[in-house]
Amino acid sequence: MPAKSKAQQKAAGAALSAKRGETPKKELRDASKQMEKSTSEKQLEEFASTKSKGKPEHVSR
Repeated sequence: MPAKSKAQQKAAGAALSAKRGETPKKELRDASKQMEKSTSEKQLEEFASTKSKGKPEHVSR
């Protein structure tokens, strides 16, 4: 499932980095903290690797 916004893509990248141990988990915030806990590494890779061209910065709910 691809990321729907640039913000979601950035959060997934931060969560993936923490899940792999490259970044301390205490540095995560809000969405990336939740994503790290509840999303698999494979799903995070899919979100983070989405092309950002044409994506909005944020998506309203």
